[in-house]
Amino acid sequence: MSLVAAFRALDSRQRHTVLASFLGWTLDAFDFFLLVFVIGNIAGEFGVATKEVAFSILLTLAARPIGALLFGRLADRYGRRPVLMVDVLLFSVLELACAFAPSLTVLLVLRFLFGIAMGGEWGIGASLVMESIPAGSRGAVSGLLQSGYPCGYFLGALAYWLVFGVFGFGWRAMFVVGALPALLVLYLRARVPESPVWEARRQAGKPRHVLHAMRGHWKRLVYMMLLMAAFNMFSHGSQDMYPTFLKSQLHLGTGEVTLLTMLLNAGAIVGGLFFGAWSERVGRRRAMVVAALLALPCIPLWAFGGSLVLLGLGAFLIQVMVQGAWGVVPSYLNEMSPDEVRGTLPGFAYQLGNLLAASTAYAQAWLAEAHGGNYAMVMAPWMAAVAVLLALLAWLGPEVRGVRFGGGQA
Repeated sequence: MSLVAAFRALDSRQRHTVLASFLGWTLDAFDFFLLVFVIGNIAGEFGVATKEVAFSILLTLAARPIGALLFGRLADRYGRRPVLMVDVLLFSVLELACAFAPSLTVLLVLRFLFGIAMGGEWGIGASLVMESIPAGSRGAVSGLLQSGYPCGYFLGALAYWLVFGVFGFGWRAMFVVGALPALLVLYLRARVPESPVWEARRQAGKPRHVLHAMRGHWKRLVYMMLLMAAFNMFSHGSQDMYPTFLKSQLHLGTGEVTLLTMLLNAGAIVGGLFFGAWSERVGRRRAMVVAALLALPCIPLWAFGGSLVLLGLGAFLIQVMVQGAWGVVPSYLNEMSPDEVRGTLPGFAYQLGNLLAASTAYAQAWLAEAHGGNYAMVMAPWMAAVAVLLALLAWLGPEVRGVRFGGGQA
């Protein structure tokens, strides 16, 4: 089903739900990626090495499983919608607080707390959407929902250009801009209904304890966690240190960095939409495997393009594949999850994978500094190895396309 056909199958309330969850993930990613553009600026102000500021990315990613478990359990108990509103407000406030950090230590603590809040948004938003739409629309809507991530990165690049290139403000102004997602709470309150699957389960009686609901599904959790570790090494390995690579190794200016980052995220949006919709025809597993393997021939252009045109083409193409594989993830993880823990399990598995992959940016920065600042020679083999690993894990997983929600089984 195409994205247009998928939206035609939705009523107005379902469309509001999809839009709100898309915006939630977009603005969550926007707040996360604001930091990656100013790592060098922060390091310069506090008089520390780049890798010490890059450690904040590790802390944010490591904290996300805490938020996924905490907010996910609250969402399974009290509903997706109210908990999502609290979560969005919290990560917006913490992002604003980063603008006033007096030291690197305070900034690291704030980024850890931000990670807890950020960890709750994806799982709740994805479960709210997937439980609210027809099964035949899941693939296309999954790609749209996951495309919120590169949209957030794209908006972060735009904010970087405006704050630094146009207005000439410093890095702290970036985090002031990061408070804007709090406005989404007003839309959630006014337009978005509660998940009908959650409402039906609430009316049916007392929900089961999470350990009881997970009986017989622990192996699936382990698989989902490993798969998401590979996914997060795939995306963060291609994105987090990319602006630093462009600035410190290739010595590109603000405008060129912004342009290449926008091309990268344009490719990510195209990939997420295409492969998400395609998974409705060929299955979730096959779509993920094909996208991961097609990233391999894109790596040389992305890392060693040699000119702005070739680098731009490489950045666009590799993210078509990286976020193309990611476009299947919201539907895939929700379809693998039991009804009673769908608010918790997809997000928790996702963020546990993030925890396993949390050292990606720090490891790349450390390895690059150990090799004379050569980020390209570090990132290229990293991406090749992870692409193969991801394809293998996706091929070994179950195919759950179109599974019925509301019947008590995954």
